[in-house]
Amino acid sequence: MEDPKKTVRKTHPLDQSDKPETVESSVILENEKLKKEISALNSRLLEAETEAATNLDGWQRERAEFSNYKKRIERDHQLSKQDITGTIIKKYLVILDDLELALKNRPKDAAGSAWANGIELIARKLYSILEGEGVEFICKNKLQFDPTIHEAISNEENADFESGEVIEVVRQGYKLGDRTLRPAMVRVAR
Repeated sequence: MEDPKKTVRKTHPLDQSDKPETVESSVILENEKLKKEISALNSRLLEAETEAATNLDGWQRERAEFSNYKKRIERDHQLSKQDITGTIIKKYLVILDDLELALKNRPKDAAGSAWANGIELIARKLYSILEGEGVEFICKNKLQFDPTIHEAISNEENADFESGEVIEVVRQGYKLGDRTLRPAMVRVAR
């Protein structure tokens, strides 16, 4: 009998009956491991897509808010500019009224005519500056009386005008955009 310690088991490299089971179980384990990894990656991908959608939505909202902010600032700037322009122009309207009054009472003689022509040129320059700034004149007759742009100084009977119509503009009014700088002083028909 052989010594059990000395017995060497000789196996042929191709004769490994337990190897296929080991390889098969190893492949199954590897497949399950890959499935878990794929599942984890899919959940991370879903989280990343959700976060990206949230970030995109937030970015779009911020962009819209910024656009609205820019529009509001621009509108406020325009209103401020219009207010400042209106305030300055109001101060010069009194001078323009005096020039118009001087032109209504222009002298008839030749010496006064040259003086009146100079005053008329100054008045035209002021009118062109006002028009350049966007100032509109409220000076038409036969309009219906509107308390937002007219200031009535008298209410008279007149057969040529319908009730509530402006008979005469006594002092010119001015508008800048939608804002009335100074209402026109008018006589109104009853």
